[in-house]
Amino acid sequence: MIRLTATDADFEANFTALVEARRDTDVDVAADVTAILARVRTEGDAALADLTGRFDGHDLAMTGWRIDADSCATAYATIAPELRAALDLAATRITTYHERQRPADSGWTDAAGVHMGARWTPVEAAGLYVPGGRAAYPSSVLMNALPAKVAGVDRLVMVTPTPGGHVVPAVLAAAHIAGVDEVWRVGGAQAVAALAYGTNTIAPVDVIVGPGNAWVAEAKRQLYGRVGIDMVAGPSEILVVADAANDASWIAADLLSQAEHDPTSQAILITDDTAFADEVVAAVETLLARLTTQATARASWDAYGAIIVADFADVPRLIDRLAPEHLELALADPRAMFARIRHAGSVFLGRFTPEAIGDYLGGPNHVLPTGRRARFASGLGVTDFMKRTSFLSCDAAALDALGPAAATLADAEGLPAHAASIRRRLS
Repeated sequence: MIRLTATDADFEANFTALVEARRDTDVDVAADVTAILARVRTEGDAALADLTGRFDGHDLAMTGWRIDADSCATAYATIAPELRAALDLAATRITTYHERQRPADSGWTDAAGVHMGARWTPVEAAGLYVPGGRAAYPSSVLMNALPAKVAGVDRLVMVTPTPGGHVVPAVLAAAHIAGVDEVWRVGGAQAVAALAYGTNTIAPVDVIVGPGNAWVAEAKRQLYGRVGIDMVAGPSEILVVADAANDASWIAADLLSQAEHDPTSQAILITDDTAFADEVVAAVETLLARLTTQATARASWDAYGAIIVADFADVPRLIDRLAPEHLELALADPRAMFARIRHAGSVFLGRFTPEAIGDYLGGPNHVLPTGRRARFASGLGVTDFMKRTSFLSCDAAALDALGPAAATLADAEGLPAHAASIRRRLS
């Protein structure tokens, strides 16, 4: 765990090293993924069956390729009532939040008499990748599927690995709640390839979203352009800004809530009080000893955790350089600092807004840009499942008003057919 103090002479160099440090896996999977994509494209279902047997340990011919809607409905009906109610509440809140994101069509006529605007339409089909191993999260099903449904996607397809044929009931229950149309027992880069290329069994989609391991992320990266993707996400991260008025054990739990995701996750605390920083470090050690996820959280905290002591007047600049996925402002007046911040995936305001509430049912999406990508990217939303089509309409008078200038530009660019297509219509 790194400790930095802004008044130290070497702070700038050390902070820059923290900002620029890579936490992505060192395993180069690009060549392996390229080979898998090529197999699925040429061999189709045969490649999916073979790779599922090798990596997930079951025969699709025996366990079945598809998990039907009745199985998802049964899972919903038979999970614990408390869990079912929590998923229902989460779905309601996530849907309500994303309904406010749906863009409106636009259209107007300008002074030249030209009518123009834009129309928003959903993609026809979207694919949702759902991990099926250690990271099998029903909350991610809701966060990825519900914005697509709000957008109006006609067909939502879920792929998920089922190691040994085992399915997580809560994941199927979430698929039922979200109205997923198809659920397939395939995972890994091969599942992403099937969604992109299509096979005899699985029809292709237009957009692929959802978290996955390094192979899944690389498959999405390589297939971008053939299909749309949400993002290529890296390890999770949280930055907590907290003053000494906080309970140190709360802040420790907030930091470890991301550290327990993966050994390469990162948790950073910025505070203006050295004594409080010491309290949080001690509280982290106390809580680590009690976690069932201790091994993962410990590896993350020891390798990538950081404590920074700095004057709060300078903290917005530090935040923007880190551009964190999750930002907690556990302050008496969080909105004052929020107003000075440009780069963050999602921000959690106040002492009673832990990032974890946003992971499940706050409303905003928990699929967010990592690795400083919040400088230019946003979290998953409704428009990731939609596209904007512009339109333009000129009558004869409008073309007479604009055409000569357009033809002049075509001449200047050496494109005579462009100029002719305009001039032949001028009165």
